[in-house]
Amino acid sequence: MTDTSPWWDPDVYADRRPFLAARGRIGAKLREFFTVNGFVEVEAAILQVSPGNEAHLHAFATEIETPGGEASRLFLHTSPEFACKKLLAAGETRIFEFARVFRNRERGALHHPEFTLLEWYRANEPYETLMADCRALLAGATEAAETRQFSFRGQISDPYAEPTRLTVAEAFERFAGIDLFATLTADEVDPEGLAAQLRRTGVRMAADDTWSDMVSRVLVEKIEPQLGLGRPTILYEYPVAEAALARRKPSDERVAERFELYACGVELANAFCELTDAVEQRRRFEVEMAEKARIHGRRYPIDEDFLSALALMPPASGSALGFDRLVMLATGAARIEQVLWTPVAERGTSINPTGRLPTWPG
Repeated sequence: MTDTSPWWDPDVYADRRPFLAARGRIGAKLREFFTVNGFVEVEAAILQVSPGNEAHLHAFATEIETPGGEASRLFLHTSPEFACKKLLAAGETRIFEFARVFRNRERGALHHPEFTLLEWYRANEPYETLMADCRALLAGATEAAETRQFSFRGQISDPYAEPTRLTVAEAFERFAGIDLFATLTADEVDPEGLAAQLRRTGVRMAADDTWSDMVSRVLVEKIEPQLGLGRPTILYEYPVAEAALARRKPSDERVAERFELYACGVELANAFCELTDAVEQRRRFEVEMAEKARIHGRRYPIDEDFLSALALMPPASGSALGFDRLVMLATGAARIEQVLWTPVAERGTSINPTGRLPTWPG
């Protein structure tokens, strides 16, 4: 047996089997949580007219043919979000799904082209309720994995502890010495002002970086490695320019009701108080697709059916949690392939029995 042994080699598989057994127990525990709390498990179609409209997400495209042979383009979804919100518009009030999702150009210790998102939605409930959900899910995953703490790359986090809550503006000030609010208003951002602050921090920049690009660089280089150490962190109140599908905070229109959950420096979940204004959502999609065209030379279609459904959708909050990453942290796995039953093959790569996996970019 060599370092190029496939994942199904009996010795390779035997090393991975304990992680996979824990994955099953964790999934069952999380399903129990949602069932006890009155949620319905749903199954969104994977084939969608739009895979999502974020500038830096890359989708897998395919064709669907009618019985007569007429073809049209569809995509494998990057999230079940559009479909789940249509179900809220249809009348569901508490739903969850363990969704198989697909993202191209993503492969690394924490990334895989096909993975599982645990998404759940609560109609007529605030996104603070999702924060409580996240704490319960972390504890449940740890109990099912039969461990006491999360671990990744030498960092540990207590999943039973109350998460630290930190606004994005507080995080920029604490970990990067940047006054983020000095560079934004409710309707505008100041790229030059943010660039001037970044030059003092040593964060690298490109000549064509937008304000959002610079925000992302600071998050990745200065902030995210500091989050979820010792105990989980909830990073909340993202600038409205980073709102995605979240609504503005009524009491401060500079920020959106969005949070992300971190443990051991790893992003685990992304949650919103959902935007239901179709006009504003269309505007955001168009801005994102213009940016995608500028950087990547392509656009994805907008799901007009989804925008129509927003008119009927009740106020709601929703979260997407990376289930594979949760299993990794709960079991101490080093790479995502260790917790996947059948990793996606890639030419010239495989999983070796020692756990020292080939290095992919990212």
